[in-house]
Amino acid sequence: MDTFTILLYIYTVEDIYMLRLINIRAQAGISAYIAAAAECSSLGLNLDELLIDDPTSTYIGIADGQSMTGLGIYSGDILLITRATEVKHNDIIVCDLNGEFLCKQVDRKGGRLMSAAKGYEPYTLRPGDDFQVEGVVVRSIRLHRPVSDLV
Repeated sequence: MDTFTILLYIYTVEDIYMLRLINIRAQAGISAYIAAAAECSSLGLNLDELLIDDPTSTYIGIADGQSMTGLGIYSGDILLITRATEVKHNDIIVCDLNGEFLCKQVDRKGGRLMSAAKGYEPYTLRPGDDFQVEGVVVRSIRLHRPVSDLV
């Protein structure tokens, strides 16, 4: 099974950063001049408020491996994980299975942990497994340029 690296992030008031949302719609191919950001109308946007429902129960993980690509999670992606929500059938979770951190889709009805890529078989939980859900993945963020401090 692919591994999953966990990083703890502690939220404080000082961690709130304001970004400006530029009111521009962009296509994959840009064929015209786009005005400078300062010339565009803008709106305050707080990424903490947008992405994190409960800062005291949320932590950040970095995905490592290819087993969840079918659900859009790739190696190096940032995952926002919460302990503030109940695990539901087919949720993507982070768990500790026999001492190994994993990111998997949970089949609550069948008692299985499922990958989302070809070549990975579901894992059926067995008596004697040391299994603990650490949280539910509620957001994933793709980094197109890796952040050296995170990896």
